[in-house]
Amino acid sequence: MSEKTIELISFNLCPFVQRSVITLKKKGIDFKITYIDLADKPDWFLAISPLGKVPVVKYGDDVLFESAVINEFIDEITPNQIMPSDPLQKAKDRGWIEFSSQIIMNQYMLSVAKNADDFESQKLALVDKLTRLESTIQQGGFFNGTEFSLIDAAVAPMFTRLDIIKKHFNHDLLINLPKLQALANNLVSQPYVKASVIDDFENVFVQYLKGNESYLAA
Repeated sequence: MSEKTIELISFNLCPFVQRSVITLKKKGIDFKITYIDLADKPDWFLAISPLGKVPVVKYGDDVLFESAVINEFIDEITPNQIMPSDPLQKAKDRGWIEFSSQIIMNQYMLSVAKNADDFESQKLALVDKLTRLESTIQQGGFFNGTEFSLIDAAVAPMFTRLDIIKKHFNHDLLINLPKLQALANNLVSQPYVKASVIDDFENVFVQYLKGNESYLAA
């Protein structure tokens, strides 16, 4: 592996940055994380982020963006790769990683919905996608079976948030999805997932929803 430094640019609640932190921690890679305020993005960040979004990774003097791209790069430049080596399985996982990005967006829209109609609309969309995912995952503890892979890093942030929503707001979005519930229980218990968020993440996330007057937190 190159001796270049890895710096993640983030904000404290971003699920897409969490994907990369999970990958880095799972593989035991040293890195630095820098938090910014997305409501007041610094000029230096806008200069290096083509989309004005996080995550962005500074790898030495080079810059990468988009969590799926970042994670594959991190995996490829370090030993013991966790992305499947089989071309077909790799392609399938890339598709489900993109699908899981859409689920994360549905989960976000549900979390910040301001009224019952919007909440129910987002809930239907979210549960529909989760049901599709339920029919895809394998038995064995992880998405593809018994081994952790990048698709697990991609879906774990969603489970982190759904777990808090269940605990604090009494909405169990996985109640009729036993395979997803088992996957969620396994992933959120892993030390590299627990350590992938800020120390007070649960409280910060709950207060964020309450402060934004979301229907969920009403």
